[in-house]
Amino acid sequence: MSSVDRVREAVAAIASRQQEMFDLLEILVSQPTVSPPARNSDEVQGILADELTQLGFEVDRWTVFPGDDNIVGRLTGTDSKQANSLIINGHIDVAEVGDDAGWTYPPFSLTKGSDGRLYGRGVADMKGGMAASLFAVKMLREHGVPLKGDLIFQSVIGEEAGEAGTLSAIERGYTADYAVVVDTSNLHMQGQGGVITGWITVESPVTLHDGMRARTIHAGGRVHGASAIEKMTKIIASLQDLERHWAVMKSYPGFPAGSTTINPAVIEGGRHAAFIADRCALWITVHFYPNESYEEVVKEIEDHVNRAAAADLWLRENPPVFRWGGRSMIEERGEIFPSLELDVNHPALSVLKSAYEQQLQQTPVVDMSPSVTDAGWFAHAGIPAVLFGPGELAHAHAVDESIDPEQLVQFAQILATFIATWCNQAKQVEE
Repeated sequence: MSSVDRVREAVAAIASRQQEMFDLLEILVSQPTVSPPARNSDEVQGILADELTQLGFEVDRWTVFPGDDNIVGRLTGTDSKQANSLIINGHIDVAEVGDDAGWTYPPFSLTKGSDGRLYGRGVADMKGGMAASLFAVKMLREHGVPLKGDLIFQSVIGEEAGEAGTLSAIERGYTADYAVVVDTSNLHMQGQGGVITGWITVESPVTLHDGMRARTIHAGGRVHGASAIEKMTKIIASLQDLERHWAVMKSYPGFPAGSTTINPAVIEGGRHAAFIADRCALWITVHFYPNESYEEVVKEIEDHVNRAAAADLWLRENPPVFRWGGRSMIEERGEIFPSLELDVNHPALSVLKSAYEQQLQQTPVVDMSPSVTDAGWFAHAGIPAVLFGPGELAHAHAVDESIDPEQLVQFAQILATFIATWCNQAKQVEE
């Protein structure tokens, strides 16, 4: 039997044996890997590790945070040096549920609703994508489809809480010629903007009693002191000016005007009503476009704020201090989601589009995600990538999260065809 026939049989089996995929999804949904609080994925990661081992993958497991391990499986191709390699990436954590009284169906039990959709926390974001991806690989393996290039399957932790599960896998040395992040995209092929959080802190070198306010420079006295809270208002105003400037001067196809934003999300300052505030910290969230790096955006913000501070007599001598990003919103109160500028001319995207058209007999939508995912970490590391997965954003994180089971089947069939094609093509030789 030819390889083409084997692929065709594997794709057909995805549909005829789809209940097996739903059974795997049921197991994944039953594990309440909500993040935060996180630190609860060890059991389900063990299940996935066993599945990968049974499929012939060499499995690597390591702890990112206690109770939260990354799982990466590598299936070494028959001609790794010459053929294309591929990363399939997804996160195993899911959004919080909170009070489940508003749910029609139990959040941690996969349920088929009267409308035919599958319900449960994570089915759209993104245990559905994980189950379908693994099932696609399983059908390729069972039907003897050979792969010349390496296939790397990643189940990472922490995406929901801005934790660096995917970054940890990259730092561990996992790379490939292309990466598909199978997060929620409704079968659109997408790039994305980026997000970074940061802390801006203003601090006085001295702590003054409230009775000294009449003698500070703010009130007209001769003491060179000031309220850190009041000085922070000047920084906030400067951020608003920069945000308005971005709204006018920056744009990117697929995004509404003004999508680059600076949100003053949290402010913390002062110690007691009997003292002049000697410290104030502002937590901001910054959204930027796919053609911008977070390093460039950070520099732009710092330059602008420092110029505003230099125009103030007190801030000139007590300038703001910046702390950007972090590897966990839980541990560090900071996160980074790098942007992904989609290379629409990349040969892997052409192969993926062809697989989509072959399966669905229509042209895929190539656009930009209004959200952010771990896909940007691959671009930041120089690994070409695309966001492509089942599920709709409107259902992710929602009460009664759900997904169309037919779309899960379609996604698995497209991905199986893509893997079988891409991982059997020769690497492009750089000139």
